[in-house]
Amino acid sequence: MTRVSGLLLAAGAGRRMGRPKALLRDAGGASMLVGAVEPLLAGGCEEVVVVLGAEAEAARALLTDAVDGSLGTVRAVVAEDWERGMAASLATGLAEPAPDGPGSDAVVVQLVDLPDVGAAVVSRVVKTWRDSGADPAAILRAAYGGEPGHPVLLGDDHRVALAAEVASALRAEGPADYGARHYLADKQVQLVECGDLASGHDVDRPEDLQ
Repeated sequence: MTRVSGLLLAAGAGRRMGRPKALLRDAGGASMLVGAVEPLLAGGCEEVVVVLGAEAEAARALLTDAVDGSLGTVRAVVAEDWERGMAASLATGLAEPAPDGPGSDAVVVQLVDLPDVGAAVVSRVVKTWRDSGADPAAILRAAYGGEPGHPVLLGDDHRVALAAEVASALRAEGPADYGARHYLADKQVQLVECGDLASGHDVDRPEDLQ
């Protein structure tokens, strides 16, 4: 059986939201950070690396208190240079060494601000990859009504290549807003339609939480 890990990006300050999205709660009071980790575990990821940044210790406490560890391993890491942009978060998460044992064959990259993207979406993307041969050179991306969204599954070849590209972006001067979308722009990406399962919409402002 192939091993799949999850990479949850949750480091930003959430300036338009007014606070870090890793600390947000939905209209029912549930933690959005925990609500983003658990679908990755339930959807087929053996472990999840959560990249934190702004108010990292408060966010780490949420994970410690609320995540059900029986589903898999959750590790929080801090992108010390998170203010430089998405590249810093990606570089930190992709560089995180696997615990003792075999590494993963693919990584599922997800964002913290997609509250209706549940385990069924993650499971469909992971199952599609496995059913098609678990190609290490494959990229699969959830789509909603034909529009590409998250999560994005990267076979191991692309995990290594993306790690190298974000490291290069960080060596450049100024903010490093290089994200996975830049890497995917000239790659062959298989879309996995999930519009029947979720909207894929993010929450960006306080009114979006309602």
